[in-house]
Parts: sequence; C-alpha cells; structure tokens
Amino acid sequence: MSSLKKFLRKKNYIQVPLVYTATNHFEVVAKINGIKGHFILDTGASNTCIGLDKIDFFNLTTKESKIRAAGAGATNMETMISTKNHIRIGKWNRKKQKIVLFDLTHVNEALTTHKALPVDGIIGADVLKKGKAIIDYQKSRVYLKQKDPD
Repeated sequence: MSSLKKFLRKKNYIQVPLVYTATNHFEVVAKINGIKGHFILDTGASNTCIGLDKIDFFNLTTKESKIRAAGAGATNMETMISTKNHIRIGKWNRKKQKIVLFDLTHVNEALTTHKALPVDGIIGADVLKKGKAIIDYQKSRVYLKQKDPD
C-alpha cells in the first residue's frame, strides 16, 4: 500500500509541517505579504484572522467591517477587513486572500497561561478549503493542493 505522502504528491499536493503545542493546537508557519508569522491552524475558524496589533507588521491595508467576531471565550468583537493579501504556507500560495483582523489578546493570554508562545493569527477554514487541505494528525502535517498545471 502506498503511503499518504506519496499518494498526495501524485495528486499535486505539497506537505507542510505542523507543530503540536502544549495547548493541543497545531501551529504552522505562514507568510503574509512576504512576512513570516506563526499561526494556529483552526478548522473551526471560518476565516483566516490576524491580530489588530499586527496590521503594520504584515503590511495590511484595512477597512472597516460590520462583521463581529466570536471565539475562544470572547464574543461580539469589532473587526476590520484586509483584502488582496498574498499568503504562502510552505510552497503553497494564493493571492487576493481576505483576512479578518480583530483583537487576539484573549487568545494569546490563554496560550501564554499554558506556557505556549503567542501567535500572530489563525489560519481558518477559508484557506484550508481553498487548499483542499488534508491534515495528517498522526504525522503532524497538512497537505495543500497546488493549482493543477494547465
């Protein structure tokens, strides 16, 4: 039987390592607009998010949003939106990525309370769906499908 890695490579997927944290999250390194950051991989988050304090760090152009964010014990949080961002996870990349921005202080406080490092944001289901993601929980890696060659 062929391994998952070999099977997915034939299907034009690339492999990206994940780090399993003390808080039982998977973290992944990603680049937003060419800037490297650390992100929680969250299949339950509908959107990819970055903390409001990282707007300048990732060179984000933002605009007001009527969307309210909720998660990790906080609700009804004000957000901003940034569009047309370039995201790269391993060798997988997309342009025109929308990112929701909100205060991630509560998330990072929860992480540091449990002796984990703070994160820059969250890679959500929007990116995972675009990448047709397959998560190998046993081997701590995510596979993302490259665009098929024309």
